[in-house]
Amino acid sequence: MSKIDYFERKLDDKNRLTLPAEIRDELENGAFVTRGVTGVYGKSLHLYPREVWDKDVESRLQSDDIFDERIAELNVQLRMGKTEVNPDEKQGRIRLEQHLLDYAGIKRDLVAVKAGKYWRIMAKEATM
Repeated sequence: MSKIDYFERKLDDKNRLTLPAEIRDELENGAFVTRGVTGVYGKSLHLYPREVWDKDVESRLQSDDIFDERIAELNVQLRMGKTEVNPDEKQGRIRLEQHLLDYAGIKRDLVAVKAGKYWRIMAKEATM
């Protein structure tokens, strides 16, 4: 469990996000970045630790009812553009794909907030 629940950062020129040291352990086995929901602060990205994705998200995205539109919509939302990321060992950076940044309207400055078991990443401008 991380000791922080909020951080602000600037992406570098290669769209890399340097993660705070306090949360690197929770992402050491890898993570997934997906499109998030449109909410009060606009569109966002979700950052799921691999264990959370495998245990919690995948189980929720499965359904015996192939006509369950709610589950189908969640699958589209979370799988469209989903990328796997692994923090580099030296600086704890992950690269955010341009198409995901475009979706969330993130240019350089961002805010990340812990939302239960995952992180919600938003453009800083959207939170002002």
